[in-house]
Amino acid sequence: METIKALAKHIGQYKKDTILTPLFMLGEVVVEMLIPLLMATIIDQGIMAGNFNIIVRTGLFMVICAVAGLFTGVMGAHFGASASTGFAKNLRQAMFEKIQTYSFKNIDHFSSASLITRLTTDVTNLQNAFQMIIRLGARAPAALIVALIMTLSISPKLSMVYIVAIGVLAVVILIMAGRSYKVFSQVFKKYDALNESVEENVSGIRVVKAFVKEDFETKKFDIANSNLYKMFVKAEKMMVVAAPIMMLAVQGSILAISWFGAHIIVETGQSELTTGNLMSMLTYCMNILMSLLMLAMMIVMIMMSAPAATRIREVLDEEPDIKNPENPVMEVPDGSVEFSHVDFKYYENSEEPVLKDIDLSVRSGETIGIIGPTGSGKTSLVNLLSRLYDVSSGSVKVGGRDVREYDVKTLRDSVSVVLQKNVLFSGTIYENLRWGNKEGSEEECEKACKLACADDFIRKFPDGYNTMIEQGGTNVSGGQRQRLCIARALMKHPKVLILDDSTSACDTNTDAKIQRAFREEIPDTTKFIIAQRISSVKDCDRIIVMEDGDIQNIGTHDELLKSSEMYRELFEAQTGEGSGDFDKSTEGGED
Repeated sequence: METIKALAKHIGQYKKDTILTPLFMLGEVVVEMLIPLLMATIIDQGIMAGNFNIIVRTGLFMVICAVAGLFTGVMGAHFGASASTGFAKNLRQAMFEKIQTYSFKNIDHFSSASLITRLTTDVTNLQNAFQMIIRLGARAPAALIVALIMTLSISPKLSMVYIVAIGVLAVVILIMAGRSYKVFSQVFKKYDALNESVEENVSGIRVVKAFVKEDFETKKFDIANSNLYKMFVKAEKMMVVAAPIMMLAVQGSILAISWFGAHIIVETGQSELTTGNLMSMLTYCMNILMSLLMLAMMIVMIMMSAPAATRIREVLDEEPDIKNPENPVMEVPDGSVEFSHVDFKYYENSEEPVLKDIDLSVRSGETIGIIGPTGSGKTSLVNLLSRLYDVSSGSVKVGGRDVREYDVKTLRDSVSVVLQKNVLFSGTIYENLRWGNKEGSEEECEKACKLACADDFIRKFPDGYNTMIEQGGTNVSGGQRQRLCIARALMKHPKVLILDDSTSACDTNTDAKIQRAFREEIPDTTKFIIAQRISSVKDCDRIIVMEDGDIQNIGTHDELLKSSEMYRELFEAQTGEGSGDFDKSTEGGED
């Protein structure tokens, strides 16, 4: 019930359509229930009595009822479709908006494949169930009750046939509903697995083809697809068993009504039951039993949508763990940074923190290099500056204020991050750059690209800055993609700029040009440069050497050559013989 109340709030502007739908469906029921009575009148008072006027008059009234039934049915379908599709639209919008507020930790609770399933398949199932509820939820019970009352008024004896049939069908429906709910609760997890298989294959299609793993991926998809197929077959078998039982009840009721009704007419000489009344009873029989079938269909749809509704509510109820404070600070004064006794864990139940007792003070405008082996906590450290995650203990300050005191948008506009995974979006280069500043002029875009050493290769494109970028930036090289992402970050005019291994695909000469441009053109911006190459950080004001979540050493390039054995060994490896890689003896992993 709580789930229904929570989701019903998203009907929103479609409340009128939601109310009108059952009203029109009830109107259709009223008209339909009149027709059997009119048929009885035509037979008993018209045909049997030889009164042609009654036949014509009643027949015309039946035509009017049929037209009214058509109108109310069409309007009910119209408003039902409008209400259900509008409800689904509002749900998708609300879910998508909620996902945008999630922190990285919130997103970790759901896989991307699961979120896609919830936004598409789950919402569609709920939409279909909602439409069926507002249409059949009013129509089927009303038709059942009215038809039952009419049959009782015509012949209480014959009505007992319906009572028995209703009891049998009710038991079948309840058993079917209970079993189907269990099956459909598992179906959507299979959908998640199927979508995950598709997503991995499409996003990694180049890797799949490079390693000739098409057959492997096909088999993996076939397993997920077959599991989903088996679950649906299991559910459909329940429906297959239920359908013949329901039809048996329908046909058995018609046969019983015809048999006992004929006997009553013959034995009583139509004093207790007329031929017209018998025809009405048969018509009401179909109305009653078809109403039960509709109720069965509706219950099955509700059982299908119940797990979907729960999954949708999980997304809507997920509370972002990173929120604005009550009175947020709306301006970051400068780019100074301070870490004070910072510990950080990705998961609260983790035994060891990713960062341990970090103390660091950075002046505004200072350029800080960060270097260390994979898994040392470099990326985790800088993610705390823009509140992509919050500290587990201690504090992080930017501009002299704890980052948790700032308005999140204000902070992230002032602390610009170029992440390890460089992502561009479908659209022109100009449109991608304006992600950093939607009001940015063409001159600002070009200036940012010059600082990021991207202007030269952009001008070589036939359409220049109007060149279309494919989704994910797949039609530009890795180095070009990195430079465009750096330019996009510069469009924010940030007070703190973080480059998380963002020049790894650039050649050493281009990397050096970018570093020089930063020193000369944005000297007041605090810069954090995470890198694996010594050449990318050697000219920084200070360099941090990290290992296992700790800061091992801090100093200039020359100072670290004397004080840090790890740094010295890497420098010698990169300037002489050797791999020059921190991870030459370890497996790769996440920072």
